[in-house]
Amino acid sequence: MNKLVTARRSIICALAAAVAPFAAPTAHAQESRPQESRPLAAATVPVYPPIQGASVWDRFGETPPSSHHRVFSNWGYLNDWSVDIYQNPGATVVSPFGSKTSSGSPVTVQVVTVTPGCATGNLADGGWRIGLEARDDATGTVVGRADVMHVDQKPDSITVGATVGPWDRLGQTGRFRYSSCYQVNGDTGAHIHLEVINRTAYSCYVARSAGIGLSDETVVGHIGTSNSGPQQSC
Repeated sequence: MNKLVTARRSIICALAAAVAPFAAPTAHAQESRPQESRPLAAATVPVYPPIQGASVWDRFGETPPSSHHRVFSNWGYLNDWSVDIYQNPGATVVSPFGSKTSSGSPVTVQVVTVTPGCATGNLADGGWRIGLEARDDATGTVVGRADVMHVDQKPDSITVGATVGPWDRLGQTGRFRYSSCYQVNGDTGAHIHLEVINRTAYSCYVARSAGIGLSDETVVGHIGTSNSGPQQSC
């Protein structure tokens, strides 16, 4: 699939576990984030499902981004919103960021975090957490980040500092052992826990009903927006 042609990532177009078991940063940030403290991004970037092919948004209605727990922080702030996106084990996991901004400039995505996702440090408990940062190449502005959690079979090439394209494989969806960090009983519960944050102001998600099917062309949110608070729809 040619991303630039199909514009998968262009503008043209359960985890009901407690927060504590995750390997979150030790200091969680304040929710209040002054917009004037950092220059706003010049353009927005679409966010897509981090799963290639079909997937399901909030399959069981237990992880809506309006209230789903946010576990990780970036730049000293708790991430803006989160959601679980479901697909059985073995589906390819990719970057959720679009390849172009709303103004049409290219986007570069770099790996900024690679670590076991659960506080135990054991991959069998919940797989990898892979953090990605999206930069507007036209301005050099960092627009936002995403944490992609519960990744299995991560390639050796996915390391901090690596640049990834829109279809580069980060790993695959997996099924991990049942624990307080990963409360899944069957393959239909396998999912990616996605968290998103703006570099400035707040990002947003596209509201939709639980159990809705997604394609890898479905926009599920945006970074670079100027929302007034966390867990807001676009």
